[in-house]
Amino acid sequence: MKKIHLIIISVIILIATVVIIKGLESRNRLIHWPATDDGSGIPSSGRFEEARNRVKPRLIKDLASKKLHFGSPIFIRIFKKEKVLELWIKQSQTYRLFRVYPICYYSGKLGPKYQEGDKQSPEGFYYVRGNRMNPWSRFHLSFNIGFPNTYDRAHGRTGSFIMVHGDCVSIGCYAMTDKKMEEIYILADAALRQGQSFFRVHIFPFRMSRANMDKYRDSINIAFWKNLREGYLHFEKKKVPPNVKVKNKRYIFTDSK
Repeated sequence: MKKIHLIIISVIILIATVVIIKGLESRNRLIHWPATDDGSGIPSSGRFEEARNRVKPRLIKDLASKKLHFGSPIFIRIFKKEKVLELWIKQSQTYRLFRVYPICYYSGKLGPKYQEGDKQSPEGFYYVRGNRMNPWSRFHLSFNIGFPNTYDRAHGRTGSFIMVHGDCVSIGCYAMTDKKMEEIYILADAALRQGQSFFRVHIFPFRMSRANMDKYRDSINIAFWKNLREGYLHFEKKKVPPNVKVKNKRYIFTDSK
């Protein structure tokens, strides 16, 4: 009888977990919002415009102090172990680090996301177009990174609605505080409106130094991480995000324009 009770309790917990996950996902689904008045097709909202009017003057000043410009192309890197999001901005022909934002919360452990509902936050190379921006998100502001990508699908990985968003709560996403997310979102929106067709989001388990690679050499993910490191080193060397393709279930990196 005790064993039956334990089984029933386990089933109830499993069902409750699935309901919570689906509820969070449904709150933040990617929606193709109507185009804004400027014809860009990039969505806007009263909440976003209020944040932009409040934050933009300070951002312009901070950017100018580093000889950077509001509306220039951006590039994002995320490091799980260090719990940081780097925001780089294009300066002439290369990218310069503007800010390092602390990640408020992500779920799971080091390693990729394998399937819907595994509570893992993904690792890999993603990109965001204007129609993946969500200024109406119930998690304040958000953008969809595009998981699963071509590589993920080639490896049978499943999932949906993986975001970078505010509200500091998440199952499978990367959550920031609302204040930090406003800056990130406003800079991304400005870059897209100024002509950047998409911005890249590269997600790593940790800073991929030789020391860290050696530290995790016995991980079941080491082959995957070695492939990620190729893209990491490409940017470290050239300070321009590489063009990323998938061939034979591996990421391939070439110079981007």
